[in-house]
Amino acid sequence: MDKKDYKNPIYYDNRELSWIKFDKRVLEEARDKNIPLLERLKFLSITSSNLDEFFMVRVASLKDMVHAKYKKCDIAGMTAKEQLEAINIQAKGLVECQYNTYNRSLLPMLNKEGIYIYNKHEELNEEQKKYVDKYFEESVYPVLTPMAVDASRPFPLIRNKTLNIAALLSGKQTNKEIMFATVQVPGVLSRLVPIPGEENTTCFILLEQIIERNIQKLFSNNEVLCAYPYRIMRNADLTIDEDEASDLLKEIQNKLKMRQWGEVIRLEIEDGVDKKLLKFLKTELRVADDDIFKIAGPIDLTVMMKVFGVNGYDHLRYKQPVPQRVPEINEDEDIFTAIRRQDIFLHHPYETFEPVVDFIRQAANDPDVLAIKQTLYRVSGNSPIISSLEQAAENGKQVTVLVELKARFDEEHNIVWAQKLEKAGCHVIYGLVGLKTHSKIALVVRREEDGIRRYVHLGTGNYNDSTAKLYTDCGIFTCKESIGEDATAVFNMLSGYSEPSSWNELILAPYWLRDKFLYLIDREIKNVKEGHDGHIIAKMNSLCDQGIIAALYKASAAGVKIDLIVRGICCLKVGIPQVSENITVRSIVGNFLEHSRIFYFENAGNYEVYMGSADWMPRNLDKRVEIVFPVLEDDLKEKALHILKVELEDTVKARVMDTDGTYAKLDKRGKAVVNSQEVFCMEAKDAVPKENGADRGRVFIPAEPLEQ
Repeated sequence: MDKKDYKNPIYYDNRELSWIKFDKRVLEEARDKNIPLLERLKFLSITSSNLDEFFMVRVASLKDMVHAKYKKCDIAGMTAKEQLEAINIQAKGLVECQYNTYNRSLLPMLNKEGIYIYNKHEELNEEQKKYVDKYFEESVYPVLTPMAVDASRPFPLIRNKTLNIAALLSGKQTNKEIMFATVQVPGVLSRLVPIPGEENTTCFILLEQIIERNIQKLFSNNEVLCAYPYRIMRNADLTIDEDEASDLLKEIQNKLKMRQWGEVIRLEIEDGVDKKLLKFLKTELRVADDDIFKIAGPIDLTVMMKVFGVNGYDHLRYKQPVPQRVPEINEDEDIFTAIRRQDIFLHHPYETFEPVVDFIRQAANDPDVLAIKQTLYRVSGNSPIISSLEQAAENGKQVTVLVELKARFDEEHNIVWAQKLEKAGCHVIYGLVGLKTHSKIALVVRREEDGIRRYVHLGTGNYNDSTAKLYTDCGIFTCKESIGEDATAVFNMLSGYSEPSSWNELILAPYWLRDKFLYLIDREIKNVKEGHDGHIIAKMNSLCDQGIIAALYKASAAGVKIDLIVRGICCLKVGIPQVSENITVRSIVGNFLEHSRIFYFENAGNYEVYMGSADWMPRNLDKRVEIVFPVLEDDLKEKALHILKVELEDTVKARVMDTDGTYAKLDKRGKAVVNSQEVFCMEAKDAVPKENGADRGRVFIPAEPLEQ
């Protein structure tokens, strides 16, 4: 009998440190000389955006634990305090690498291409200086509000993530007394300001540098001794007492306001800052030395995403592949006719998201449709799905929409959408107390000649037509009665207190999804013991659930082959003798953000495939409403398995975990060059029916594809 303790902390990596490893993999794309220059700049921007969210949520949560004197260790045996100490070292190393990449590699290469970004106003020529001074007078000065700090004017509240300039002043009438002042860089103006340059060049200067150059004009009665840009990060982790909240909508609205004024958890300030000025900021912001990041370049590199979009430099970017038509859906065909003919597999962004949009749009205007029910977690800024749901309600259909108000950093958007849908006559559910609804399901109830038929869409990604062009996700359309019954039960559960005594196909968290996965893993163990091959392939965003990892260790020790494709966090370790020797872990960071969840179980030659919205994380298994669904048709199962097989063969964008927890790209010697995302682009193109020898869905496939 296996008595090994598979939950021993030495078998686990810390979740937060694993996340930093992921952001380093993204940064590696910015350092890859085989990638077009502006694409590399985009990756640099992504690493910065990722790090911001990491601090506002994960680091903030750990600080809350320390304040609360929370002593319990994580699955890797680390206390909150120990995690913060380790994060500080790793995060500062990551930031240093970011700016080395920007200053030593990307900026010189941009200059060679005729793109100049001035981070110091002192670098400007005379013509440029005159231009920015005029721009300051006409466009910037009227917007600014300089804030002096003295006995009568306390230190102002600095908003989260805003860029500011701190200055020390010497008073002309106060015996040279040193005073402090701050001015916010206005977010209403573009931070990247175009300025004149030589012919065939594109020149920019950062707005804070224009302000810094002219800052003396804001304090005419004082001498500005020094000025430095800075930015703070506050605790943005919303803690909502849902049991006490009589109105969830109002409670979240109130908490969102507080997000701007949470504890300061990170201070970024220009490297070389005056010691006296820094001491003043430290005291007023109550920030510790460990939480100060001295930045050797532009603070907040997310601004580089604006450079990525600069006109006239297409040769420095990938040409975006065009999402292809889904071959099972004929052009000008009613979507319901196509679904009745067969279950349909969707693979985004290689195949267009339009069928999903059309599903709701056609349902809204179809006189035979009686009801539409849908969950919404994140939607686009101008969502056609929202518009169709409004139209459906106005057309007299029963429309039920669960809008998850607790979707992190989308709370405000979702409040607006929820209120808009309610006004149109939709029945809106504001999520469930204590749970986030993360499932991706849409149900259309239609009256047909042979009775009521239910059409269902199930997916791995959000109903967001914008991110569907950037994220890899899978979905299915079906009108199978068994799934239709389950879909109805899901919505009855979400809107009321009804729960059926049994379910047909769908597997739900937080109810029995965890048990189902443990059962499927254990079944592979039993099959191996009975002399069959055991094999698990699982693709997801994150893996950090101790119970699942322990089950995988047990399966590996029993001889089950396990191949994991995990984009981000992975707390599992490979290569531990008699524990994880049969496990491989790879992460694919490419032009598209890998977001689909697909799970394969060999099952003694009668393999099963599942897809859904859930990662193998405690929050997905225990604290969210998630749906995982079986892929039932053989041809659809083959498609899902094909995705997994191609990604396991990727030799270009995949990085494989080593026994020490590091990730490295594969040695390509003797191996076929396989870029999985590029393969899927080409396959989607080839699958489109051709007419008269001409390709109806033309697409350019880049030599090296896209990402995040």
